[in-house]
Amino acid sequence: MLFKFKSQVTSDLIMLEPDARRLLKIMLGHDPDQGIVLVKDLPAAIAKLESAVAQDEAARLKRSQDAQKASVSTDSLQDDSVEALDPVRLAQRASPMLKLLKHCVADPSDMVWGV
Repeated sequence: MLFKFKSQVTSDLIMLEPDARRLLKIMLGHDPDQGIVLVKDLPAAIAKLESAVAQDEAARLKRSQDAQKASVSTDSLQDDSVEALDPVRLAQRASPMLKLLKHCVADPSDMVWGV
């Protein structure tokens, strides 16, 4: 399933369902199939998304540093206790959404999806 995010001031943003749901959960705390983010709520949504991106980047950096310090062997990387990181960073997934939201703030317009 695809999610199509719309605004009167931008072109449509189409995302795959898992990625869209992840971003919606970050911004709204839940992931409805359809909805609206009002202009007045956009700055809070942007702040939550940017905060999550910063946390993800910090976690990736820490994990990389820890791996270098411990000189992790190939065998221990296969261990089930080690959580695998998504090869695509949250910053990459969130970038188009952040651009859309910032355009909606600059030229006041609500963002909708699933309608």
